[in-house]
Amino acid sequence: MSEFLLELYSEEIPPQLQINARTQLKQQLEKSFKEEGIEYKDCLEYSSPTRLSIYLKGIPEKIKIKSKEVKGPKVGVTENILKGFIQSHNISEKNLFKKETEKGEFYFIKTEEKNILVEDLLISILPKAISSISWKKSMKWSTNNLIWGRPLRAIFAIFNEKKLSFNYHHLESTNNIIIEKDLIIKSQKIKNFKEYFSFLKNNKIFVDQNERQKMILKKFNSFSKSKNYKEHYNQNLLEEVVNIIEDPNVLLVNFDKEYLKIPQEIIISTLEKHQRYFPIFDSRERLTNYFFVVSNKKDEKKLITEGNKRVVDARLSDAKFFWEKDRSQNLIKQIVNLKTITFYDKIGTIYDKTQRIRNLAGLLSDEFNINKEKVQVAASISKSDLNSDLVREYPELQGVMGKYFALSQGFEEDVANSISEHYLPMGLTSPIPKKPFSYSIAIVDKLDSLVGFFLINEKPTSSKDPFALRRSAIGLLRIIIENKLSVRLRDLINYAIRLYEEQGVKFKNENTETEVLNFLKERMRNILKLKNIKIDIIEASISSHSGDNFLDLYKKNLLMNKYINKDVGINAISSYKRASSITDKAETKISGRPDAVLFRTEEEKILFEKINEIRKAFTVKESNKDYENLLIRLSETKQFTDNFFDNVVVNDENQDIKNNRLELLKMFCNTFNNFINFSKLEGI
Repeated sequence: MSEFLLELYSEEIPPQLQINARTQLKQQLEKSFKEEGIEYKDCLEYSSPTRLSIYLKGIPEKIKIKSKEVKGPKVGVTENILKGFIQSHNISEKNLFKKETEKGEFYFIKTEEKNILVEDLLISILPKAISSISWKKSMKWSTNNLIWGRPLRAIFAIFNEKKLSFNYHHLESTNNIIIEKDLIIKSQKIKNFKEYFSFLKNNKIFVDQNERQKMILKKFNSFSKSKNYKEHYNQNLLEEVVNIIEDPNVLLVNFDKEYLKIPQEIIISTLEKHQRYFPIFDSRERLTNYFFVVSNKKDEKKLITEGNKRVVDARLSDAKFFWEKDRSQNLIKQIVNLKTITFYDKIGTIYDKTQRIRNLAGLLSDEFNINKEKVQVAASISKSDLNSDLVREYPELQGVMGKYFALSQGFEEDVANSISEHYLPMGLTSPIPKKPFSYSIAIVDKLDSLVGFFLINEKPTSSKDPFALRRSAIGLLRIIIENKLSVRLRDLINYAIRLYEEQGVKFKNENTETEVLNFLKERMRNILKLKNIKIDIIEASISSHSGDNFLDLYKKNLLMNKYINKDVGINAISSYKRASSITDKAETKISGRPDAVLFRTEEEKILFEKINEIRKAFTVKESNKDYENLLIRLSETKQFTDNFFDNVVVNDENQDIKNNRLELLKMFCNTFNNFINFSKLEGI
């Protein structure tokens, strides 16, 4: 068995592009090997900023291609088409034979069993695999036609300890590995993976990203244990740093303790977002004035350490100045300055947005039984920190700084918290606001954006969502569901539309209310899938939901998923199935309105009474509905439907009685569909 090694050597590739590229390259090669019938023991991918490598071991030198029948053109085609088929397969006419298929008679050939060199297959596979990498950003350089993520400088390829020769655009593969470091260029012929790995390591290049991560964490944890510091680091930052260095060296750096007096979020953002450094926390999770720097070089003279210390001290000095200046600026007085910040040119400024959410929050205050004046103040100042120098310098801290400004100016804690928390959640699984003031403003802020962009007809498409409206919708739904809130969204949407109208926004979409509710309904699918709800249950519930109570929709899904394979679910579905199988075949139009006068049997009367009892339960206020009890009651109808079908002939000779019994069964099905659309459930 042989081994295969490919390395693509290029200019530095940014971390995320690099991760995507190595993953895609591996997947494409695995797919191609499977299609060609090449077996292997293992396929490993590696990368550093300048190298993408794939290593496959346990590959045969030859593979046997079994004989198979190849379908050709249909009998009766022109001679030119038939000759083309013969030439493309390099055969003579005597090799053709005819065979009858479902679509008529066709020409066939039978290929011979043969052995193929894997080397030949690799030469045809590799250019396609390299081209298959999809780059988010690509570039073209020099006079070459190749478009790639970064300028591709060399291709190294060996198979069975020999150079694998092929061309890719202007480049010819080689068995030489190139190293360029500190203005020195080295090159060496490599025969196998062991030599490749050793040569790079000896030159301080660790091409295995997993090894680099272990090296970094080992050094982090060694120091943290010695000082009793917390061994926890930003995983996203760690992944990024791992993929921007080739020779990880961990440096411990500190900054002036004086800066610990400013909000720690500023320091953390300075270190992580702006510098790609790792803040260090003590065992009580308090921020220390130490941080880790991962360098691509050793720092024997402490020059890199001192340089990084000076950079961080300078940035924190500026941040401290901004903090002391900004916190003294009254948030209420800053509201008017929001008129200078455009939210979106077609729907106004940030000031306009705060006025709309102020009014919407006032409407919502009655529903949540919170202080109207207080929540409106919170909504009014929710964006005031956007005027601050700190947020201009650290835009990722919008809301967080507003909270600190509010606390320093004497606002109550729940008002201050709502400024930072109304931006939550940031994703499908990230935290949501849990306090009434926070989630009230979060709801109206997200709904205001949805309504505004739908009104001007700038809705998300299948491929684009420039205003992150899907994220807003999912966030809105998560807040409602996870806080168990019953919100009259339709009223809020209509009020939001009116506020935009009063502001003078030019409407382009008269169906905004319906479309926003449908958009929210479609986003529910994502939330329900994360809860492992069965797909058919999701379809059954979403297709039947016509209101604006998404908490109820969520509850129904959980209940159906819980009971679908238990007696409650099985009985309810089988009862519905038995009735719907008859009504679906009805030749006359039926609406579900039987006439009690036409009942001739006790079973009809009892079933009618039971249906009406359940229908009454559906009419109670949504806040008082017990969906679990409703589902159980639907399930309990099985004994009555069984009695009905055992003792009543639906297709009575009397047409009026027959139609009335069909109406009764339709009424029965309609009642079930008030819960969810049972016809969408599997097996129905």
